[in-house]
Amino acid sequence: MSQHRLVGIDLGIASAHTVRVLCEDGSEVCRRRCWPRLDSLLEVEAAALAGAPPDLRLEVVIEPTGPAWLPIAVFFTRRGHTVYRVSSAKAADLRRFLSRHAKSNGIDAETLARLPLVDPGGLRPLRLPEGDAASLDRQVRATDRLTRPAAEHKRRLKDLVRQLLPMTPLPGELGRADLAVLGRTGAHPRRLLAMGRARLTRLIVKASSGHLGEERAQAWLDAAHFALELYGDHPALAFDDRAAEVVTEVRLPQATEAELPAHESAREQAYLQVDPDQLARSLPGVAAVGGPALAALVGDARRFPGGASFRSFTGLAPRASETGETDRKGQPMSKAGPRLLRTTLLRAADHARHLDPQLARLYSVQVVERGACHLKALCVVAAHLGERAWAVLARGTPYEFRDVDGTLVTPPEAKALAAHGKVPDDVRQRRRSRKSRKHGGKAPHQVHQGHATRARGAQTRRPSPEPILTSDLIPIKQVLIGLQERINVPF
Repeated sequence: MSQHRLVGIDLGIASAHTVRVLCEDGSEVCRRRCWPRLDSLLEVEAAALAGAPPDLRLEVVIEPTGPAWLPIAVFFTRRGHTVYRVSSAKAADLRRFLSRHAKSNGIDAETLARLPLVDPGGLRPLRLPEGDAASLDRQVRATDRLTRPAAEHKRRLKDLVRQLLPMTPLPGELGRADLAVLGRTGAHPRRLLAMGRARLTRLIVKASSGHLGEERAQAWLDAAHFALELYGDHPALAFDDRAAEVVTEVRLPQATEAELPAHESAREQAYLQVDPDQLARSLPGVAAVGGPALAALVGDARRFPGGASFRSFTGLAPRASETGETDRKGQPMSKAGPRLLRTTLLRAADHARHLDPQLARLYSVQVVERGACHLKALCVVAAHLGERAWAVLARGTPYEFRDVDGTLVTPPEAKALAAHGKVPDDVRQRRRSRKSRKHGGKAPHQVHQGHATRARGAQTRRPSPEPILTSDLIPIKQVLIGLQERINVPF
């Protein structure tokens, strides 16, 4: 039997790392503490390999603890050892089993070292991207981090405007004209009224390139009038301070968006080097942004043994709950994979169901026949799209559109066929969780013929039964006597 040396490292961000080294039988070899320095890590490696064959390779297990995991992973992979990066949830579950009532850095390190013994099939060696792949990974994550704060600032901006102007003129997305008005006035009601309709209209026309004008300006002025009528001069509003905060929130997303073009350009150059045939973008619904994100997050698709394994990696696979003869369906998805990969597949699935007839049929079956809402059906489509993405990247061939019977079709033909699988409006209305302003609420569910017949029959008022007289009731004394006789009867 070949020997193994298992190294568990509990990473510390502001403190030293705690190391436990075990043999293949679970016995302890040594204990160490180290820092992310070359000399310190070399001492840990020498202590872990003491008394082992010269060709032995360590199996190092770490958690993705902030930025602390990368130096450790680079050092040990560079030295030819195997590194496993496991989820914190899996390590926490094993730690509760091994030590329910105690937790320390040493216990965490020993738990990580025992993971290859407990779950050898559930660990995959860590593969660090290199060269263009590493550049693509960083640019994809940078653009995502810049995009998310911009959306958060816009939500905060709309909340602040709703406080200043309760009848807010911003029910939908923020446009350039809206940002121009907010940057000039801060949504201050008196500043809006002081500008007047003419100046406000000129500002909106210039910012929107002529698409909006006097009507939009009047909406801002009406909101300002309503706010002053409601608030008056109440000191709790602090109009000037809130307006200054609005101006700040306008500048923050603008600064963020100013940084995006450079990262997007670098992301595109790295993507063309990693995926020169643009196989990821051949998938339906995966556009200019989704293609690089998919290529970066999947990496080498051949490291997954099959499409089901990749689906589990994405976190779009439902949890399993089986016991005896019971198999509970409809469990929530695991969400075990990268959040950005799951988001990319969900966004792509929403467009792909309009382009691919097979995915359109899958979405329709989930909504019409199985009663799923839009989001639940979209998760099912995203899971299938993820398996197809794995097949495209693993085989190195572009995506092919096919009809529901498997016939090869062109993309325009596929889009036309997908339109035939559109969910009917009445079914869509019943599946929505929000009330419709047009109909005043959810549409009623379809009633079968038998139920309808019984419902019509129930509309006929039946004669009420005659009232029961007190004299017809059994006296309570007789009931108690009967119970006493039953109790006294021997068994």
